[in-house]
Amino acid sequence: MDSLTHIALGACMGEAFAGRTLGKKAMVWGALAQSIPDIDFIASFWMDTSSNLLAHRGFTHSFLFCFLITPVFALLAERWHRPHNVRLGHWLLFFGGVIFIHIFIDAFNNYGVGWLEPFSHRRISFNAIYVADPFFSAWPGIAFAALIMLRKKVPKRRFWWRFGLGFSFLYLVYCLINKGRIDNDVKDILQKQQISYTRYFTTPAPLQNWLWYVVAGNDSGYYVGFRSLFDSRKKISFEYFPRNDLLLEPVSDHEDVQKLIRFSQNFYTVDKWNDTLVFNDLRFGQIIGWKEPREKFVFHYYLDHPEDNELVVQRGRFAKWDWDVVKAMMSRIKGN
Repeated sequence: MDSLTHIALGACMGEAFAGRTLGKKAMVWGALAQSIPDIDFIASFWMDTSSNLLAHRGFTHSFLFCFLITPVFALLAERWHRPHNVRLGHWLLFFGGVIFIHIFIDAFNNYGVGWLEPFSHRRISFNAIYVADPFFSAWPGIAFAALIMLRKKVPKRRFWWRFGLGFSFLYLVYCLINKGRIDNDVKDILQKQQISYTRYFTTPAPLQNWLWYVVAGNDSGYYVGFRSLFDSRKKISFEYFPRNDLLLEPVSDHEDVQKLIRFSQNFYTVDKWNDTLVFNDLRFGQIIGWKEPREKFVFHYYLDHPEDNELVVQRGRFAKWDWDVVKAMMSRIKGN
């Protein structure tokens, strides 16, 4: 999830754990602990883009990191707030839970997290919620604002942390139900439309959980389309994108190419834009694919010009958005 959502969630957890004992300081500890796995952003200051893609949500989002960093936070908090009536074991449970929840909910996005690093480089991604979904973030955000304004021992504080955590949890469950419905529909549709595939995924289109982006195919290429929860027809209008592996042959031994293939989990295509070789990671969707089916993919990496690949994961995500694009999305969400 985005950083602001993690901060708000952590603050609510801190309030739930020790708000009555520590006051708003408990919210600060919760926000810090919920944010600490994202310390991997520091790697971007010295790593090249392809290396940083693998470092982000890697070791700092692993179970081992959670195990190692939890006692550090617990000992710091236990010493900082002496005298107090919070046992060290309770601090350990609190910080362990908060940090675990960060790496747990991040796995529901399409980027993937390295739960098993450094023992395995496998990335876990459930593709159930968009990385910045306002319908998930609003509840802890509202609760966070209320908790900031209310005084320490006001009874309503309990209501607000429960509000923030409870509704975000319910929305996540709702997203998982939507994911199950979409996956069942897509599997049936792929069979009815006689589309052969060895791998596929579905993930929400930006900022909501009703319109889903669908990719299915094999080492030759991928079928790309969209499916709404409100579609009545058991059909998807797919666009086919060949993988074009032959274009990679001249650069197949380059380190950044190998890292990009690993990062993409084999969901990639290669294009030639004029004199530039471009690597597309299909997992992050198209810029406005629900309106322009042949639109560029959000993640496109210039293999011939690696210096031009900053912010490659969300390159141009909202560059073409205007009111017509928003209306097209809303219309597509309503279903066919």
